[in-house]
Amino acid sequence: MGTPLLFTPLRLRGLELPHRGWVSPMCQYSCDPAEPGVPRDWHLVHLGQFAAGGAALVFTEATAVNAAGRISPRDTGLYNAAQEAAWQRITAFIHEHSPIGAKVGIQLAHAGRKASTYWPFSGRTGSVPAAEHGWGTVGPTAEAFDGFAAPRAMDASDIAAVIADFGAAAARAVRAGFDVLEIHAAHGYLLHQFLSPLVNTRTDEWGGTEERRRALLLAVLDAVRANVPAEMPVLLRISATDWADGGLDADSSVRLARAAAAHGVDMIDVSSGGAVPHLTIPVGPGYQSTFAEQIRRLAGVPTAAIGLITSPEQAEHVLASGQADAVLMARAVLRNPHWWLEAAHALGAPAPWAPQYERAAPRPG
Repeated sequence: MGTPLLFTPLRLRGLELPHRGWVSPMCQYSCDPAEPGVPRDWHLVHLGQFAAGGAALVFTEATAVNAAGRISPRDTGLYNAAQEAAWQRITAFIHEHSPIGAKVGIQLAHAGRKASTYWPFSGRTGSVPAAEHGWGTVGPTAEAFDGFAAPRAMDASDIAAVIADFGAAAARAVRAGFDVLEIHAAHGYLLHQFLSPLVNTRTDEWGGTEERRRALLLAVLDAVRANVPAEMPVLLRISATDWADGGLDADSSVRLARAAAAHGVDMIDVSSGGAVPHLTIPVGPGYQSTFAEQIRRLAGVPTAAIGLITSPEQAEHVLASGQADAVLMARAVLRNPHWWLEAAHALGAPAPWAPQYERAAPRPG
């Protein structure tokens, strides 16, 4: 038997990933609000454990490009020198200690009208007041997300500033040692807010038609590409469907993928939902992989699948059946940060162990 597809390399631009099983961005809500946006020892250990466990690409959580773009006061950022230095420590650790030469990716984001909220384990919900390190939010319009404070509708100067902030964060990411960038345009955050007709009801150059709703994202992609080396891969996470009538759907996501590729995106990371509340979503194992397959097939752009992919056999099936070129895992690797070592054993693939852990490797017979 040949090597399972899960454990074969994948090249994106000038970067070769050791295999196709990656760590999805997962918010940790673990920054100190007194040092806004600065990743801490928790982030070093959290992300470093996946490298030691055999991951080929380790993504950070959604990392804000400016202070107002953080999801909560405890989220990471990449908009000042202190944050850049803290991230550099983490990327250096992963590069040094991965037994397979793992790469590190950062997901750059702006939460828009879903910013300045309480973190999940705070015991509270809704928007955080200024007295508790909260701030005013922005969005394509002044309409609030359900249960959150109303944002301020962005004007031309706000939009220009956000585009510049994404470009500046991309430059900082290069200096901090990241190998891959991902732009977050999913889950109801700012770029998704502009993309979705359910949220973006503007009638100016930034709304009113599918092409104009796409304009902010494409401008962000151009700013990012202008600030990273030509050989550096840029991924784009999208919500392939809003799961609601009148919203984004699989067909519009194929068109979006084509446009993004023309602006320098190398892979589409396919998720779904988040723009509007109170939806019934048919969540189940691999429930988003069909969207990844359609984008891959019809747009001709490589895709990554995410969504309750938990077992080695399931991950291999997603790849071998042509649904995606890579798989991203979240909850499964929180439960087992050495998931890739067990997956390699289950699928009969070689798995270099960190020398400190070699005594635990399965032995023939």
